Amino acid sequence: MTSTTPKPLDGVRVLDLTRIISGPYCTRLLADCGAEVLKIEPAGGEHMRVKEPLRAGKSTYFGHFNAGKKSIEIDFRSEEDLSAIRKLAATCDVVVENFRPGVVQDLGLDFPTLSTGRKDLVYCSISGFGQTGPRSRHPAYAPILHALSGHDLAAMTYAEDVDKPFRTGIWYADLIGGLFAFSAIQTALIGQLRHGTGQYIDVALMDSMINLLVLEMQEVQTPSSFDRWLATPVKASDGHVIAVPITAKIFERLADLLDHPEWKDDVRFNTQLEREKNWPVLMALVEDWTKVRTAAECETALMGAGIPCARYQTVAEAIKDEQVTARELMTDVGTGPEAFKVANLPFLFAGAPLPVGSHVPAVGEHTGAVLDPVRGTAVPGVTAANGANGSQEASHV
Repeated sequence: MTSTTPKPLDGVRVLDLTRIISGPYCTRLLADCGAEVLKIEPAGGEHMRVKEPLRAGKSTYFGHFNAGKKSIEIDFRSEEDLSAIRKLAATCDVVVENFRPGVVQDLGLDFPTLSTGRKDLVYCSISGFGQTGPRSRHPAYAPILHALSGHDLAAMTYAEDVDKPFRTGIWYADLIGGLFAFSAIQTALIGQLRHGTGQYIDVALMDSMINLLVLEMQEVQTPSSFDRWLATPVKASDGHVIAVPITAKIFERLADLLDHPEWKDDVRFNTQLEREKNWPVLMALVEDWTKVRTAAECETALMGAGIPCARYQTVAEAIKDEQVTARELMTDVGTGPEAFKVANLPFLFAGAPLPVGSHVPAVGEHTGAVLDPVRGTAVPGVTAANGANGSQEASHV
């Protein structure tokens, strides 16, 4: 799908000093929205380029986060290269970094340095714990933040028959932090447009995770009088389904469909409050019906009766789901044997499609084209005053 309508961020230039997940996810979303994203990579390329899974020898994991960008390869130990990046920053509207706090200061790529002589720079730092506080310099991978934020123990309390937190391979902290950074940058760009001033943005993945735990944080301050109802999977003959007959009308439809009209007058279920209190009992009764039917049959029957229900799908099934296909969520990146699918943005603009970029740049593919025009220029007030030491120590990544 193509369109001649400008994308929302067409004309916005982003200096991308990020790596691994949270920062690259944020900047890829900016690229999807039309921004020119200049990804700065160390000599040889970011190490995520060799992260499996590999297709035709190239990482689709790296490609997922970096499609649609331009790659500039530099030596972070070279003052000449760092000076060129400072000059390049002077041509950019936005700078995004996710080094560990303190590293960009050593490199002379921090906000005070890059904003010297201008007032309109939007600069976003993404880190595990933020730029301030007793943990700010601590390394913080996503599982560390899942544990410290309370997320993992909260999830454990909702599970049955478990005596330790779950293993996880889904990096919620990185992805939600990247999303918060994406939205904060756009908010700052609106401020830049309206008021002519930029902004320094400090995004903490710890803060992002705690923001997800809304009811949990309120419960620990003011506990409810009874255990809250929990969305509960029930068995089907070939898997599991989940149904949520929580409101009065939906519950009545459920009672009729399952041929148990007497449930409508049962004191355990005849009000929403009682249904919530007795949710495990209700789900056990529902399971008596679902377990002798396939998951697809359950979903079809329940949804057909106006009862919210879904079968549990694998990721492989989900990305081919008829709804996903209808909304053209998945898009191809690359061509031939290197091609793979990536999810587009989870929102649609009526006037301008915003697909993921179709090309993953090779290491340093755009170095000459982007850096040559700025190498001989001068940027007043921007120097290596902070004493770049060539550190490449990443943040939480």
